[in-house]
Amino acid sequence: MKKSIKISIIILLIVFVIFGTGFFVLNNISKPPVNSDNSPNEVMQVRIEVPYGMSIYEISSVLKENNLIRNEKIFYYCARFPQLRKILFPKNPDLNFSLKSGVYYIKNNMEISEILELLSSGQQEYIKISIPEGFTVSKIAELLEENRICSKIDFINVSKDKNLLSKYQIPADSCEGYLFPDTYFFTLGMKSDTIICIMLDNFFEKIKTIPNLSEKNPEDLFYTVRLASIVEREYRLEEEAPLIASVFLNRLHHNIGLYSCATVVYILTEIEGNPHPDRILIEDTKIDSPYNTYKYAGLPPGAISNPGVVALNAATNPPKTNYYFFQVADAQTGRHVFTKSFEEHIENHSLVSKKVAK
Repeated sequence: MKKSIKISIIILLIVFVIFGTGFFVLNNISKPPVNSDNSPNEVMQVRIEVPYGMSIYEISSVLKENNLIRNEKIFYYCARFPQLRKILFPKNPDLNFSLKSGVYYIKNNMEISEILELLSSGQQEYIKISIPEGFTVSKIAELLEENRICSKIDFINVSKDKNLLSKYQIPADSCEGYLFPDTYFFTLGMKSDTIICIMLDNFFEKIKTIPNLSEKNPEDLFYTVRLASIVEREYRLEEEAPLIASVFLNRLHHNIGLYSCATVVYILTEIEGNPHPDRILIEDTKIDSPYNTYKYAGLPPGAISNPGVVALNAATNPPKTNYYFFQVADAQTGRHVFTKSFEEHIENHSLVSKKVAK
């Protein structure tokens, strides 16, 4: 009997030692690489990005690579199993963990429990993005992907979503022309549909400031947006935008081709996927495309850029003129000369030498 008691005591002691040693090791490993009582010079703060869809395993590796934890497997198990968290962090037994996308600043003297709590907060660092007037959907998508906000392909695909177009009453095949150029504050890993809705909402708010525009029905608004998208790509001086719009409207009213180089550039770059040309050549104006305003009269079937307030206002409220032509008079400033007859227009005009804006 006494022998069995001794054996039981020995076994209990062994179990206690094993458990105690294991707990000590786990507890030690779960401590930060730099203890909080070390000198301030040893404490560093690291910016950690957690994009949408990142796994616990992946964030564990990132934290270890940045020397923010001692052991990635311990972090992983702590994140995955609440029971282990309760054992190792008895001071915070109710800690719930759910990895949320965001941008976090983590110090290397933080314990695992503190890191888990921070990564569950979903803190966001807003990324400032300025969308220039005249950018196309694809250029906007490239800019967003470069800043790791969303996927280029996904953004382009969402811009063509029929349900989204129907929701905003856009009678087109894409949101081209309706993504208002402005400064936005987005977040890392943001969903494309969220971004596009923000930009579309902004467009419909901004056009309320332009006389005679917001009250247009969807079809008439689409007509104005298409015209404004061409004006946007043609003007450089703000005061000339209304005159350029008047030229195009005069030609439209008489079923004369717009002869806009900007539409040809759109074909070359956006439809055919070629690099942006320095000049438009005669052969370029012969491309068979409904967007080619040298070949077909009227507006193209869709917008060729996303216009800003100046171009939208010019297309909505142009002055009445007798101008049917314009050409660059000063390449440096972008100033144009406007003429009424073809004879005046061809006096010093050379299509081959005309440079086009990027």
